[in-house]
Amino acid sequence: MSSATKIGPARIGIVTVSDRASAGIYPDEGGPAIADYLMKALASPWQALARIVPDDRGVIAETLTALADSEGCCLVVTTGGTGPAPRDVTPEATEDVIEKPMPGFGELMRQVSLAKVPTAILSRQTAGIRGGCLIVNLPGRPRAIAECLDAVMPAIPYCIDLIGGPRLETDPAVIAAFRPGEKSKP
Repeated sequence: MSSATKIGPARIGIVTVSDRASAGIYPDEGGPAIADYLMKALASPWQALARIVPDDRGVIAETLTALADSEGCCLVVTTGGTGPAPRDVTPEATEDVIEKPMPGFGELMRQVSLAKVPTAILSRQTAGIRGGCLIVNLPGRPRAIAECLDAVMPAIPYCIDLIGGPRLETDPAVIAAFRPGEKSKP
């Protein structure tokens, strides 16, 4: 990771994967839902780098790579393209670029989603590490995005610590980050 990524606000990529949103056929709801969640949940300064891309494995992989490598993002969160439809290829594109899979993220998100809807078993969210960047795939619906982020956000700041990224602090009134050995704040 370059030293530039540790100076100033943390850089967080937000990638909406959707043929129709990228073509302007309908407005992007997933990307703004992620940004709204992070604005509430994160207490430390951060900068969003938002992208809208089509359901194209190569384009998704290039975008994730650029955000992690060139843009210095410590976290990239995607929305969309995690279902079983033929054009849903976000997990495959993510697997193409990560160096370390983090299967617990997808397992937990599916578990939480299954409590709400039986079709959550069709979701293929995944996560992994590329250099100093954690990449997390989320579903496309704003409500599901918030539910999944509620589940995994407590572990995200510590994961970013472990891979050498900037220290992300959460607002404990919204969601408490967990770091082993630290006392929780009220």
